[in-house]
Amino acid sequence: MDDLDPFTARRKQATAARPLLGLTVLVVEDSRFTCDAIRLLCLRSGARIRRADCLAAARRHLKTYRPSVIIVDLGLPDGSGLDLISQLHRAVPRIGVIIGMSGDDLSENAVLAAGANEFLPKPITSLSTFQNLILSHLPYDRQPPGLRLVCNRHVHPDPLAYQDDMAQMAELLCDRSESQMIDYVAQFVRGVAQSAEDTVLAQAAADLASARAKGAPYISAAARVAALIQQRLQKKRAI
Repeated sequence: MDDLDPFTARRKQATAARPLLGLTVLVVEDSRFTCDAIRLLCLRSGARIRRADCLAAARRHLKTYRPSVIIVDLGLPDGSGLDLISQLHRAVPRIGVIIGMSGDDLSENAVLAAGANEFLPKPITSLSTFQNLILSHLPYDRQPPGLRLVCNRHVHPDPLAYQDDMAQMAELLCDRSESQMIDYVAQFVRGVAQSAEDTVLAQAAADLASARAKGAPYISAAARVAALIQQRLQKKRAI
C-alpha cells in the first residue's frame, strides 16, 4: 500500500501490541490540537504519521508517495475535504483506506457519498476506536496475527497545541473584512473547542456561525469569539 513511498524499503509486520505497524497515515487537518491527538494514536499503534494542513499541501504529499491511510478533515482553509475524498476515491490505484473527519456528525452521509470508507467524528481520543476503524478496512495480509488485546486508553493532546490553534485564529480575526474567512474561523474554532471540551468558546463560535448562516449582523458575535480567544492566549503567556 506504500509502494510509492521512497521511505519504505521493507514492509514491517503488524503485531498484537502495535497493530498498525508498517502503515503510513497522512492526516489532512489544519488544527494542531487535532493532529497531536492523531499523532499520539498513531504512535501507540505503530503507524507512521505525516501531516498536511490544507488541500494544496496534501496534493503535494500525494505526488511523492501513496499513504496506506488518509484521514481528511472537511473544513480546510483552501476548500472542502469532500473534494479531495472524491478525487482519491476515483484515483487508480486507490489509497487503501480513506477516512473523512469532522466535528459535525451530520457530515457522515456526505463523507460516505464522496467515496470514503469511514467517517471519523471529532473529538478523536479513543485508541481502540481509532485502531478498529482502520483495521476493519485493511486486507488480510496487513492484519496483526493472533489475538489482539483491545485497549480502552484515551490520548490527551498537548494543551500548547490548542494555544497554537488559538493564536492562528486570533491573527485571522484581525481582518474582519473577509466574510469567507469569518466562516472558516467559526467552524474551525467550534470544532477545536469541542475537542478540547472548551464549551464556552465552542458555543460562542456556534453563535457566530449561526449569525452568518442567517445573514444577521455578526460583528458582536465575532468580537466575543475574539475576546475569548485572547483570554486563552493570556493563560499561555502567564505560564
